[in-house]
Amino acid sequence: MSLALDFLVDLLDLEDIEVNIFRGKHPQGERQRTFGGQVAAQALMAAGRTVDSGRVHSLHSYFLRPGDSSAPTLYEVDRIRDGRSFRTRRVVAIQHGQAIYNMQASFHDDEVGFEHQVAMPDVPAPESILPVHQLVHTEFGYVDDWNQLPHPIDQRYIGQLPWSPERSRDTRRQMWMRADGDLPDDPLLHACVVTYASDMNPFDAILAPHDVRWDDGSFMGASLDHCMWFHHDLRADEWLLYDVDSPIAHGGRGLARGFLFSADGQLKVSVVQEGLTRLLTPPTTSE
Repeated sequence: MSLALDFLVDLLDLEDIEVNIFRGKHPQGERQRTFGGQVAAQALMAAGRTVDSGRVHSLHSYFLRPGDSSAPTLYEVDRIRDGRSFRTRRVVAIQHGQAIYNMQASFHDDEVGFEHQVAMPDVPAPESILPVHQLVHTEFGYVDDWNQLPHPIDQRYIGQLPWSPERSRDTRRQMWMRADGDLPDDPLLHACVVTYASDMNPFDAILAPHDVRWDDGSFMGASLDHCMWFHHDLRADEWLLYDVDSPIAHGGRGLARGFLFSADGQLKVSVVQEGLTRLLTPPTTSE
């Protein structure tokens, strides 16, 4: 396990404060706002800590306020229902006395039913694609400070970098990803790490056709909601193809939907996210 992945696992090891109340830590000095994937992953961990059986099969959540990375987050879990095969939990993440995030998650015992799935796209193998820092150096001739840092998720972009001036303006974005090291055999931990990583790519699909960047001051972007459906058991430390597209952006919001496939073609997770795309300066049009 890399040091960065070890640090992520430590972030997901929540502190038990009281019955149904947990406290999560934050990395120091990385960003002003807390990464949404981190809050979602910690909230799912809090929910899972209160479930005796079954595995998470879905979560539906809203980002309500920006998180403060200088302060811990409290996660309050409401045990809404424990049925024979389904268990439902509601989690509210709180900072400075205010809710910053709300999740409803459902856990399900394994059952047998009829099956079908879409086919995995035909893409290059992850081993044939450069890691992000090498791809950045190849395109720009140097590696910026952010990409020099160790990261818990190994990402392999298929095609150009999402922020490249030469990128395709197609709203479909694809990348391989996996945890940067081996994880313990804990299904909840693997689901939480995938939840953390799932917030990394959807916005790239929304922004792809537009002449905006996160750092150019032209727009305000933030995740508004995030939904996931876990179809099969999965391992976050094995390669997953993240196939994302954005069917629409309108009215200051953009929608992205994604599918996570294992290397052998099994559809593991489906994701839908809506993001704020509030323009701060007049847009330009690409030819």
